[in-house]
Amino acid sequence: MEKTLVAYFSASGNTKKKAEAIAEGLGADLYEIVPETLYTKEDLNWMNKKSRSSVEMNDKTFRPQLADKDAHIENYDRIVLGFPIWWYVAPTIINTFLESYDFSGKKIILFATSGGSAFGKTVSELAPSAPGAEIVEGKLVNGTLSAQEAKRIFG
Repeated sequence: MEKTLVAYFSASGNTKKKAEAIAEGLGADLYEIVPETLYTKEDLNWMNKKSRSSVEMNDKTFRPQLADKDAHIENYDRIVLGFPIWWYVAPTIINTFLESYDFSGKKIILFATSGGSAFGKTVSELAPSAPGAEIVEGKLVNGTLSAQEAKRIFG
């Protein structure tokens, strides 16, 4: 039987709620991707070109540091990976996460929250960070998501 991990990054708490519902629905373990330096409301102001998130997203080589590297990816076959969409792609901390572990032979199913944009080039931009893994675009999960719905979508 496949062992599943739901890993997520949530800057404001919205993605966290979806990740918890998905983990409950799948009976999966849950892991929060936490930046070494947490994001403030000012950091997330996409209207300010000098905000932390804007600066990071304008430099695709930028890799925010992680608070820990305790996800134990080796124990899982499948990872359901969630994040908010920033500038039509995953935040660069997701690249940091993927580059911190060996995902060879793993299936990574993406889910995202978004204020209006779709996945865009997310899969193609994340693929180089997880060589040997199969990354598939999952679903945008905005609004409410129950554990039962999550099981149907990601099960």
